[in-house]
Amino acid sequence: HPRIINQHLITMKLSIALLATTLAVAEASSDSAASGLAATLRRRLSYAAIAGYLPGSQVTDHCAIDLDQKAMEAQISLKTPESFENARRIYNEGGNSKSYAMLTLTVPLKTAIKKGDLIVGKNQEGNEVAGKAYANYDMSTSTIKVQYMTTDLQDSYVQCQVGALVETNTKGCFVGEMGDLKIDGAEYAYTYNAAEDNRGGRTIAGFSEDDNAKDKMRVGCKGCPYEDFQYFYDYYGKDDYAHHWIEAAFAGEKTQFTYGNADFSRYTLEGKGEVIKKGTAYLNIFMYVIRELEDALDDCERDCINCNDAPVHAWDEAVCFYTGSIEGVDGATDDGKLLHQLADKRCANYKTCGVEGTDLAGMAKLNYDLFNLFAVGNFQLSTGNCPAARRTTKEIITKLYVPMIQGTMRYAYKADKLSGGEKEKAEGAVFAAAVLPRVHAVSPTAAKTIYDNMKVDASSTDFKAVKAAFESVYAEVGISCTDIGGLWNEGTNMYYSGMEPCAETISTMNSEVETKNNNTLAVALGCTFGALFAIAAAMVVYMRSREKQGTPVFKTSETDVKDMN
Repeated sequence: HPRIINQHLITMKLSIALLATTLAVAEASSDSAASGLAATLRRRLSYAAIAGYLPGSQVTDHCAIDLDQKAMEAQISLKTPESFENARRIYNEGGNSKSYAMLTLTVPLKTAIKKGDLIVGKNQEGNEVAGKAYANYDMSTSTIKVQYMTTDLQDSYVQCQVGALVETNTKGCFVGEMGDLKIDGAEYAYTYNAAEDNRGGRTIAGFSEDDNAKDKMRVGCKGCPYEDFQYFYDYYGKDDYAHHWIEAAFAGEKTQFTYGNADFSRYTLEGKGEVIKKGTAYLNIFMYVIRELEDALDDCERDCINCNDAPVHAWDEAVCFYTGSIEGVDGATDDGKLLHQLADKRCANYKTCGVEGTDLAGMAKLNYDLFNLFAVGNFQLSTGNCPAARRTTKEIITKLYVPMIQGTMRYAYKADKLSGGEKEKAEGAVFAAAVLPRVHAVSPTAAKTIYDNMKVDASSTDFKAVKAAFESVYAEVGISCTDIGGLWNEGTNMYYSGMEPCAETISTMNSEVETKNNNTLAVALGCTFGALFAIAAAMVVYMRSREKQGTPVFKTSETDVKDMN
């Protein structure tokens, strides 16, 4: 999309220019707070963009989780029992993110080592390979995990990708079956099987496995329970609801939920494939995006500029899990695998693409809005503005549900009016599963209507009932008719009958007006105020430093003081 690329380049250049201006002012200051801000901004400028977002930390390894999704989808597309087992292993064992080697030392450790300590070995060609201790290890330990070091370059972030992958990359793996390591100045010989002992430490299954989900989102975190995770726990009755959904689909079994059950024994490999590959992205990864946003808030230290590297890193991770690595620096690809690509696909169906949300092609307005919010939230966290970051997070999370609603209604219409088969019905079921808990929290009645029409074994589907049920909760969820748009028929160049955008009424003191789909003014004002905000931030840092030096920018003259008296 040339137009998208140009728009993103302009946005990125403007962002970098504003950051550079702020950096120059901050670095010119002797104030410690200003210096802290300068360090933060310098880091931000040193990392490659993620679909236009400028991260403040290295997250290339996190972004690569979409490569597991891609590898899994490739196996599912083959539609054989063997390929599905390969996909299941990739789902559970990974291979592209947090790569590590499990090594057995011929002589136990002579001293204890700490997580992150440098460990160096060689690959098959004799070239040096750098790694770090995966965890803390006591003296006399014989088996250790060594995580391969990653780089700031997404295209070559790591060169050992094995795990459960069918197509592997061993260029940067430690040589097998025997080799030598240098740990804390000492030499250690080791043995391992390069094909079996190179693994993935971060997996899509891991985002939702019982203890991990429970400890990180419901009971073990500072801000627990996270509000949106609680919606899903209350509805499904399981901490690992997403993992349970995927494993039940692979096994062709019925789920055991409180609400929202699905009997996957009714599907062939085609239907199972749809609920698996969409479930991993829209259930597992979707909730983990929210988890990382919430984790950033948990770690945020208010009014402290030099204290917020950890929350910025968590925030960057959330952007990575939303976007993935395939989207590149500008997000202008058509083959992404995660939520960024989903938003772009649905905007083409609902005529909500482009910066104004009125186009049929290009980047979703939702992505423009979200990436503006991601950038604002990054700055708020960097500067310790935790209350504002919380409000930004709430707005982001609300918007994340938009493609799920669009997807559910689209496949409701296909099943009802376009003779949709198992594939379309399966897609509708998984989209519904990704949003039903949020609807249920507002209206159990509306959720039941949607579920009854979209569930795996639904005898029939009434798209009008599904649409009406969603629209009944828009206000309380925080979504507008304009956010959703209407299902567009390219053949007739108009909306499908009954799937036009809904009309929302805004009450005023003197009249009621219906909102339209034109967001030009809002976008213009948003961009203007965004730029002013960045410039204002730079001026605040500058004025603060001048005041500390005893030479404030604004001084009251003696004459003015006399006049005031």
